[in-house]
Amino acid sequence: MRRLLWASVLLAAAIAYPLLFSTPFHQRLGALVLLYAIAASAWNIVGGYAGQVSVGHVVFFGCGAYAAMGAYAHFALSPLVGIPAGIVFAVAIAAIIGVPTLRLSGHYFSMATIAVAELVRLVVTNTDYLGAAVGLSGPTVPRNVFDLSFISALPYYYLFLAILSLTLLITWWMTNSRMGFYLRAIKDSERAARSLGAPASRTKLYAFMLSAGLTSVAGALYAMMFGFVDPESGLGILISVKLLIMAALGGAGLLFGPLVGAAILVPLEEISNNLLGGSGAGLTFVVYGAIIVLIARFQPGGVLALANRLWERRGKAAKATLEAGASHAP
Repeated sequence: MRRLLWASVLLAAAIAYPLLFSTPFHQRLGALVLLYAIAASAWNIVGGYAGQVSVGHVVFFGCGAYAAMGAYAHFALSPLVGIPAGIVFAVAIAAIIGVPTLRLSGHYFSMATIAVAELVRLVVTNTDYLGAAVGLSGPTVPRNVFDLSFISALPYYYLFLAILSLTLLITWWMTNSRMGFYLRAIKDSERAARSLGAPASRTKLYAFMLSAGLTSVAGALYAMMFGFVDPESGLGILISVKLLIMAALGGAGLLFGPLVGAAILVPLEEISNNLLGGSGAGLTFVVYGAIIVLIARFQPGGVLALANRLWERRGKAAKATLEAGASHAP
């Protein structure tokens, strides 16, 4: 009941945010937080719950972005048409690369996903049909509401909020299913999980494919919001690093961890970009590196894990105070 109460409060606050902060900057900032929270929540399925730290999820993000903009640029269709295609491509790629790479563990798996991401980026950069290094943008025809083209960021905000809610619901369902129990067992000790009969390879592959499909949806939403995608914005390795840091900062393996991480990291990045302009482009890497060091050194569980620990400590202290008062009562 307490979790349901907190989820309801969080949803009410999210719905009220653009009404309380109605400036274009704040609405765009809120939309970006929700957009990256969707992608980070998708990454959290395989990186947080299964413990498979992927740094190549940008491939699936790019599948969604290029599929959405490809439908618009080449066929003058709504980018919505490209979303199913992006999901299919992302899940297929996850199945193909997941079979060999998920046999690896630790930093070997991370390095393999980086190699795949860079290979895909180089292929796209040299493919004219995908816009090569220039990228893809929509044709010179008027866009309408069915293309999800809005002047204000407010419609994007509520659209992203609905998709994020659905993503979190899928994640919650997954964690409370047999698959979720298998993933937690595999994360704790894959060898022990296998010895108890858990189908580790198959479960990790299913989680990888589910994560890929949801990440591609986030990429498609990104392309529809900005109306443009190129190898840097759709397939840059920094996107994977963002997703990883957001989940780790908020709490990897926790339902709302990626959302908390996105709510911290995205405003920090946007504010630094606005204050420093082009001169602060390299500062992003410095900030990311500092956050990784701080998380690894002081709070590996993330902000939510720290908050949960402090809450439990407060509850124990209150209980001890009540017990002490009862023992001294006449």
